[in-house]
Amino acid sequence: MNTGMMWFDNDPKTTLTAKVVVAADYYRHKYGCVPTICLVNPKMLDQPEMKIGVITVKPFRSILPSHLWIGVQDNTKGK
Repeated sequence: MNTGMMWFDNDPKTTLTAKVVVAADYYRHKYGCVPTICLVNPKMLDQPEMKIGVITVKPFRSILPSHLWIGVQDNTKGK
């Protein structure tokens, strides 16, 4: 992903799945396309990666806790 939208949600009562769903809905309304990838701080994810609908959630050390970087996967890598 080269570009995306940063989303902040520090509510400890909200699950990661709910946070991704809300962020994805906002992204879809704002940009007119469905996001396919979401990068989160590794402390927010207790597995190597997970799927929420069409969105793949992956850990990324550069993302601050309580933040999500959501967007569309760049499939042009290696072309």
